Amino acid sequence: MRRCSFLDLWGTTLRPVNVILLCLATGLLSGVARAAGPDLIVFDGKIVTVDSGFSVHQAMAVESNRIVAIGSNADILKLKTDQTEMLALGGKTVLPGLFDSHTHPVDAAMTEFDHPIPDLEIIQDVLNYFKGRAEVREDGQWIVLQQVFITRLREQRYPTRAELDQAAPKNPVVFRTGPDASVNTLALKLSGIDKDFRVTDGGPGYIEKDPRTGEPTGILRSCTRYLKIREPGRKATDRDRYERVLALFKDYSSVGITGICDGDTSQGDLDLYQQMLAKGELPLRICSQYHVETIGPIEQIEDNIRKVAQNPLRQGGPMLRVIGVKVYLDGGMLTGSAYMSRPWGVSKTYAIDDPNYRGVLFIPKERLVPMVRTATECGLQFTAHTVGDGAVETLLDAYDEVNKTIPIRDVRHCITHSNFMSRESVEKAARLHVFPLIQPAWLYLDTRTLVGHFGYDRLRWFQPLKSLFEAGALPAGGSDHMQKLGSLRSNNFYDPFLAMGTTVTRRARWYEGQLHPEEALSREQMIQFYTINCARALFQDKYVGSLEKGKLADFIVLDTDLLTCPADAIRDAKVLRTYMDGKLVFQR
Repeated sequence: MRRCSFLDLWGTTLRPVNVILLCLATGLLSGVARAAGPDLIVFDGKIVTVDSGFSVHQAMAVESNRIVAIGSNADILKLKTDQTEMLALGGKTVLPGLFDSHTHPVDAAMTEFDHPIPDLEIIQDVLNYFKGRAEVREDGQWIVLQQVFITRLREQRYPTRAELDQAAPKNPVVFRTGPDASVNTLALKLSGIDKDFRVTDGGPGYIEKDPRTGEPTGILRSCTRYLKIREPGRKATDRDRYERVLALFKDYSSVGITGICDGDTSQGDLDLYQQMLAKGELPLRICSQYHVETIGPIEQIEDNIRKVAQNPLRQGGPMLRVIGVKVYLDGGMLTGSAYMSRPWGVSKTYAIDDPNYRGVLFIPKERLVPMVRTATECGLQFTAHTVGDGAVETLLDAYDEVNKTIPIRDVRHCITHSNFMSRESVEKAARLHVFPLIQPAWLYLDTRTLVGHFGYDRLRWFQPLKSLFEAGALPAGGSDHMQKLGSLRSNNFYDPFLAMGTTVTRRARWYEGQLHPEEALSREQMIQFYTINCARALFQDKYVGSLEKGKLADFIVLDTDLLTCPADAIRDAKVLRTYMDGKLVFQR
């Protein structure tokens, strides 16, 4: 927590003489007794500033929470006082604190609150999980397994309705992978889903049916909202949520993350973060993209966006601030529902039998444009879950249309995920100054599946990072962390060094070779991707994102020189120390 200053007290109702006496008693005027100087000097290192010239220096001085000087050992060591803490780096590398531009921290922290979830690699692992849960649940109680993507299972398919029935015949079972799910017979029955069921609420999705009998197969496409789930198990208290989210944030610190964007925030999440900030326990900076529902009258949606603009945290500082709104534009690439510019193609893995199927677009352009316009008028950043190249084109077209009458540059609109692009969308994103928020974990974990389905050539513009940099766009790195604590055990790994290494090597798990190495980043671009580019996307570049005089002292010390180590060693880099606001928040 920031300690009050002399100037803070001078503006109170205390008499000036009492202010001075109080400051002397509490040490706020300690500078009277000694010359002001740095609280911390780090020296004899490789300080990678990520400034406009990507300069590298030997030493850096920090006073209070800001960088006051950076340069050679000789120049910076002259600033030392008797009270200065000295940290000899022994040649170690220092980077600006890293950002994760897209996370879901509260949901991720609470994933295993009721019970641990094992690693699931094959269908039998999934069935064993449901069978085990059925043994400890009462008959009729729901069992839900979230975000275990079928494309990350060896068999690359959903568990069937019959398999789920056999694993847990007396419990309603849901195997949910984002917007889609596979369920058993009892879950269908309790939700009122039968052969006559139709989606009627104006929202997206459909129920897959057996072409011979018309009965539901158990697979729901983008309409899991119709499941009447009543989850049993332990109920978390406010204290439980606080402690688990704080533990997650501390784990973020251990991998060098000093700032995040919560990419789908609720008011409850903001209340939790405010509590941490008020107690002085928040170990990283949080930018919030507030969730807005898009089903219903467009006038109500626009009104909800305006309400976000009135949130008090719109005026928040560099520790916690609401920066914009988040909606969902299309489905997912791992569920076969991302909206593509060309048909997906018939697929056993994705259970696609319509050769003309292009995925699911939740918001048509004629409804999307007024949402973007309202956000822009309110000075809010707008972003959407946007995976397929057809959805990327739709969102960029909406941005372009609004930009003709209201400049969008200053509100820094984004494209969350932006996995599938095209040369045209890369160029348009650069022209409009739109920030693609991209997660290399998807490339690392899912290239095998994507190449198997689409073929290598169609993935030419999958996460085209090099092209984005060369076009003048500013892609920003992140993880889409959704489940579990642990940077390499979460469903989408949030270890930034694995992600940075992937941007350089374009190598993936269970896949031979590289995915379009022409899109690999240089070492400098790789670092910018997780530092200054994120800071710019999240309105933090005034404060952090680079190591420069006057900026807040967020930085990390590494055991590996990311600029010179072998490319395959980047992913194994470890953080030795993490500083946020000039304070040590992690030490290995």
